Amino acid sequence: MTPSRSPLEGLKVVDLTTFLSGPFCTQVLADMGAEIIKVEAPSGDSSRSIPPHFIDGDSAYYLGNNRNKKSIVVDLKSAAGLAVLRDLIAQADVVVENYRPGVSARLGFDPAEMRRRHPALIWASISGFGQTGPWKERPAYDMIVQALSGAMSLTGEPGQPAVRLGIPAGDVVAGMYAAIGICAAAASRAVDGQGDHIDVSMLDSLISLLSYQGVYSMISGRAPAPQAARHDSIPTYRSFVGGDGRELVVTANTDRMWRAMCDVLGLPELTTDPRFADQRARLANKIDLWGLFERAFTERSALEWVELLQAAGVPAALITNVPEALAEARTAGREMVLDLDDNRGNSVSVLGNPIKFLDSPMVEPAYPPTLGADSAEILAELGRTAAEIDELLSSGAVSAGSR
Repeated sequence: MTPSRSPLEGLKVVDLTTFLSGPFCTQVLADMGAEIIKVEAPSGDSSRSIPPHFIDGDSAYYLGNNRNKKSIVVDLKSAAGLAVLRDLIAQADVVVENYRPGVSARLGFDPAEMRRRHPALIWASISGFGQTGPWKERPAYDMIVQALSGAMSLTGEPGQPAVRLGIPAGDVVAGMYAAIGICAAAASRAVDGQGDHIDVSMLDSLISLLSYQGVYSMISGRAPAPQAARHDSIPTYRSFVGGDGRELVVTANTDRMWRAMCDVLGLPELTTDPRFADQRARLANKIDLWGLFERAFTERSALEWVELLQAAGVPAALITNVPEALAEARTAGREMVLDLDDNRGNSVSVLGNPIKFLDSPMVEPAYPPTLGADSAEILAELGRTAAEIDELLSSGAVSAGSR
């Protein structure tokens, strides 16, 4: 029988994060059914104001990372506001924050104290450099950790300046690791009833993505060169330019694919050439090999080559731009482009969640909340009376918006 509940239904998360790493983490949890209470300062999540694209005052940056959440505005500089937050934490299963280490304690809700009071509480801290170590109090943004992790040194063309990854990997990967840690801690708590404090560093997260390049470097003692659109180990795993000037990629990473690629390109003699006899020989003579392949690829359009290679069992694809990739995603039936509507006539298209549960429903995607849209509702769920809610709102300790 197909379950009727989403995987994380019943998990209550207090989201104290701003910008990208934390909101991305909590959006992943929200898609899987967790209740996300987004606690914002009176000025709102700083990502709400990032240009250039806005819908009804909220930036596309914010709208892309905050669906399926509730928003309450709390002034943590006021005693009444801090009391509201402490009550929210007392009822929560998880708290997620991306302050620099020590900031939560200075604001009046020290993680260690909160966890002593609520032993089952899961606290997830996302920061640039972690809760320990000599750099823990340094500020960090995506490009800082890309630079420090080695990722930028691998991106771009050899002999040219380093290039930032075109996606915010430092933020997004840290958010994903935090979501993984939260799910693991929730599974553990289901066994022993104890929470945990999860410490995710943006820098650590990107270093983990170095994968085999990090291992290669430690074994060889050398810094890997920028990768451009090539592979350090497999010379037939790279991009080429077709006769129409369009780029394609080929990933012929087995001997069978190597032979098939040579046949498709009209170069079957290469399969018996001693320079290319096996993978080691091809790697040692990659410059010669690339020259032969590059000339052959000019004889047909990139799309023709892709079709011929795929028919021969060689993985190949056109390099698409973002609009092309999203147009394809819309037709793929994987719900990776979501069209969200609010009840005020606004709509926005955002990216979907790649996690699919074949036997459990994901949450129906909801438009991101306006600033403070759920403040009164959340206060009522905390047990505040109508008079108490009015007092909090009139004092400014809590603010409410409208949908």
